[in-house]
Formats: sequence, C-alpha cells, structure tokens
Amino acid sequence: MPTKLSVNLNAIAMLRNRRDLPWPNVVRFGQIALEAGAAGLTVHPRPDERHIRFSDLPLLLDLIRTHFPDREFNIEGYPTEAFLDLVEQHRPDQVTLVPDHPSQATSDHGWNFIENEQLLATVCGRLKRGGMRVSLFADGDAGSDQLSVAKAVGADRIELYTGPYGGCFDDAAAATAWIVKLGDTADLARALGLGVNAGHDLTVANLPALCARIGDLAEVSIGHGLTADALEFGMAETVRRFRRAIGDLI
Repeated sequence: MPTKLSVNLNAIAMLRNRRDLPWPNVVRFGQIALEAGAAGLTVHPRPDERHIRFSDLPLLLDLIRTHFPDREFNIEGYPTEAFLDLVEQHRPDQVTLVPDHPSQATSDHGWNFIENEQLLATVCGRLKRGGMRVSLFADGDAGSDQLSVAKAVGADRIELYTGPYGGCFDDAAAATAWIVKLGDTADLARALGLGVNAGHDLTVANLPALCARIGDLAEVSIGHGLTADALEFGMAETVRRFRRAIGDLI
C-alpha cells in the first residue's frame, strides 16, 4: 500500500487567527485537500487555541464523517486531562501523542518512552478502550530500548520526528545520514509490530528518498511545507504534488 497523506491544517488556522476573521476557512481548505485525494486531516489543538480552535473540531469531524467517510481524522497533542477529554468527545480515528509542552511553538522531539512509561501506558489504554488508534511521537534515531517500551505501553504506531532530516535541505550528506537513521528506526519499530508514520518539515523534495527507504511508511502528516506550497500552487494542486512525492498518485 502506498504511503498516505494527512494534511495538517494548523498553519491555515494560524493565518485565519491573525485577523480573527472567518477566512481562510479551515473547513473549506480541509474539504479541498480531501477532494484532491488526501487520506485524512490532522490538527493540533493547543490550550491557547493559537492555531486550531476547539470549535473547529466538530466541523472538521462532520466534514469527514458526512462527506468523506473513508478518510481519517487525526488529533495530536500532549496528553493533559483537558486534551484527553477533547479527543474522547470527538473520537478521531487516530490520536498522536507528542511530548512537547503546550506552550512550545511546535513539536521538536520525540518521547523518552522509558522515563514516561507509566504515563503513556495509562493514556494509551484509555484511548484504545475508546476505539482510537494511538501513535506516539518518536525521535528519528530512537533505539530498540526506547521502542520496546513504546510497544509495551500499547501504541499502535510511532510517528518518526523528521525535523532534523527536514533541516538538512541544503546539506545532502547530512540528509543521507538521517535517511539511514530514520530507516533503521523504522526497521526496529516494524520488527516490534509497530506501524510507522512520519512528520515534520517534510517537503515534495525530501519525501521520495524517505519513502524509498521506508517502503511501508503508513502515513505522513504535513502542514507547514504543504501550506507554503499551497500559496504558490493552490491547495488542490499542492496535495496532488505531495501525493505524487509519496507514491500515492501517478
């Protein structure tokens, strides 16, 4: 199966929130992305609602459940009680748990699974009892000691944090080194029975090499780079460009 594209709408929401006006319309851009073949939508509702607002969630969920029932809704965030209540209220297909403090500008590292084993075991069990798939943010060079705990706490997937790889856009040798690390980590995860997603600073330029190394990469979640390209090419064509980059569209 080809890798699937989940479009992260946080950057669209950030543009809307600059003027506190109803445009750009987050739901409409989600619709355009899905019409262009995106496999799903991702949002990261932070406590201060500086990007996605809590009021966006039921609208996006209704868009998918009513008009695109074969697509997925992914909500990511740090597992505070308020966040867990939010996802239990909306019951997305997937919950991606990230270790960053809610005040951070963006996620910038994976979980230390060993140090957070008890927390993650409790949260994963709670979410899975609610029928939601759980993905845990993992460093791109996480070792088997860390990934074994990710499996033990009940995760279905990990999401490889690809920020350092994306940061090598002007350094081919460093990018190649990160491809090796990410591929080795994906191999370890698969051997443990974990599915593998990836996200952060992925672009049309750097996705083909990543997908070539991780042949069964389940999903990439992309927001910033995709939104930047949408300013140039439009949302629909940008989604098609990213789908071609991951082998999901000829």
